[in-house]
Amino acid sequence: MRAFAHVDARTVEEVCRLLRESGGRARVNAGGTDLLGVLKDRIHAESPELVINVKTVPDLADISRADGQIRIGALTTLAAVARSALLKDACEILPRAALAVATPQIRNQGTLGGNLCQETRCWYYRYPQHLGGPIGCLRKGNGPCLAVKGDNRYHAIMGGRGCFAVCPSDMAVALAAVDAKITIAGPDASRREIAVEDLYTPLGMTLEPEEFVTEVRVPLPAQTADADEAVAAQTAKMAFLKFTVREPVDFAVVSVAANFTFGGGVCTDARVVLGAVGPGPQRATGAEELLRGKRLDLEVAENAAELALAGARPLRKNGYKVQIAKTLVKRAILECAGA
Repeated sequence: MRAFAHVDARTVEEVCRLLRESGGRARVNAGGTDLLGVLKDRIHAESPELVINVKTVPDLADISRADGQIRIGALTTLAAVARSALLKDACEILPRAALAVATPQIRNQGTLGGNLCQETRCWYYRYPQHLGGPIGCLRKGNGPCLAVKGDNRYHAIMGGRGCFAVCPSDMAVALAAVDAKITIAGPDASRREIAVEDLYTPLGMTLEPEEFVTEVRVPLPAQTADADEAVAAQTAKMAFLKFTVREPVDFAVVSVAANFTFGGGVCTDARVVLGAVGPGPQRATGAEELLRGKRLDLEVAENAAELALAGARPLRKNGYKVQIAKTLVKRAILECAGA
């Protein structure tokens, strides 16, 4: 590992200032479960000169409820998300997704913000220095995507453009299904808010060098929010399913998050999100449109699963992911319908 300076930041503004002054040569560190591996393997040609510890910034590790939404600080550990009574009661999909991440040791250390912002696990991108790396690729700005003609078993089947690495975050998939928004701090104490799925592009994240994630805001489901009688009569049902090679420690081969609202036995609203199939969470909008206004049964679930994967364009070795994704979509729909 190359040497770097280390600073314990005390405020959000200090973090942003240090990022700006570093000219792109600083990295933010929270739990460190991803960053330290990146630094040890020296997967980038240039290493950071400064690592900014944000665990010393107060008030970024809370889970609270107010104004019809839940606020989750970016420094909240995945273990805390998994055991939160508030989230289990109001938004059960988030504890389920957190519990699906890695091992208890990783969940005790890793944070929500870190899970959202971790680097892709593409083996070409992350090829370590001590084994002959780093390897140049389009995502690093130096060469083509080697997965296109190489070993692409776990790469994108949807949304890949130039780079076919997939987003490894389980929490991003679940958060996208509940229409969560990410708060990003920037220069001069500025704040901006984006949808979770808008954090990702085929070549990386939309964060500027001087920005970092501070919190996530989740709207409460209909029956738990302060709402009128008609809205309160709606029932929310959620599911998170994940297929891995080795349970339960692996990154997803495919994951699916589903969030449905029912009224009178009919699906009145639906969000279906696929994970590990593209550069970010992939909304299955065609499937969602089919499901709205329907009573959900096996036939409807199978038709929705076909629509969810209608845009899939697998590479030479990852076509199997299409059928896995269809199966998970169908199972998630039927689980939410109680069928």
